[in-house]
Amino acid sequence: MTLIILYVLTFVVFLGLDVLGLTYLVKPVFSRYIDPLLLDRFRMVPALAFYAFYIAVLLYFVSLPALMQDRSLLWVFANAALIGALGYGTYEFTNLATLKDWTLQMVATDFSWGVVLTGVSATVGVWVTRAVS
Repeated sequence: MTLIILYVLTFVVFLGLDVLGLTYLVKPVFSRYIDPLLLDRFRMVPALAFYAFYIAVLLYFVSLPALMQDRSLLWVFANAALIGALGYGTYEFTNLATLKDWTLQMVATDFSWGVVLTGVSATVGVWVTRAVS
């Protein structure tokens, strides 16, 4: 039951925060440079597939070890932020290396957002799971 609580909490926090971040942080910057490439509305199925897999990986490498080994919330945030840096960094730096019109501002915005989003989501998930379990 703890695993289900942890997964659902982390997923909901991640999704909720990412909707805000994409809307108010990322999209305005990306619109400035690549507006003709952006959809008016994102595609839900690929987005949910990404979220489902990403949260599962986050739980496997960070959240479950934190619960089983009684790690601090700072440990959770730091290790989750590393996963965020890996995931978002792969996307952003590959695009910067291969796509014209991709800018350092786009990289900095999305990379930073992914690091913070991942760290906060995992930390809140572990913290609330500990509180209710």
